[in-house]
Amino acid sequence: MQIDNYIPVTKAKTRLLDIIRMINDREDTIAITKNGIPRAVIMSMEQYEAMRETMAILGDVEMMKQIRCSRNEVKENRPLVDLEDLL
Repeated sequence: MQIDNYIPVTKAKTRLLDIIRMINDREDTIAITKNGIPRAVIMSMEQYEAMRETMAILGDVEMMKQIRCSRNEVKENRPLVDLEDLL
């Protein structure tokens, strides 16, 4: 994940509403810093949910096995679905 902006915590406290608008309008990811060190991240709910879904897929051993198998089939130019199965 890319951090689009870094904002000190003191500035974030006074500009919270602006920050929320910024992440929703531009889908930015903002790191909140304390003493110059990133300590927290603010992102839109849409980005957060997408990230959680991605992590769930990556953590699902069976699903990742199916994805790898499908990628290999595509690389080998094998049909992914037998057309007779669709009829």
